[in-house]
Amino acid sequence: MNAAETQDVKHLLLHQNDRYRQLVEQHHQLDHRLHELTDKHYLSVSEQLEEVTIKKRKLALKDQMEAIAREYSCRAS
Repeated sequence: MNAAETQDVKHLLLHQNDRYRQLVEQHHQLDHRLHELTDKHYLSVSEQLEEVTIKKRKLALKDQMEAIAREYSCRAS
């Protein structure tokens, strides 16, 4: 599947799949918080831990979103 087809599948899932939409929203919220943290000049120890945790959670969400997209693509084929 090429990049355009991948984007089409993700766009379709965003409108038709509640679970995918929830994952995207969670990913967006974590991304927003991560930007807040990275904009700071100094992070406390707890904020540093939060930053690492957020990055790991974002990756896990991305993996789940990709799995849903792959499953959808296989079914559609």
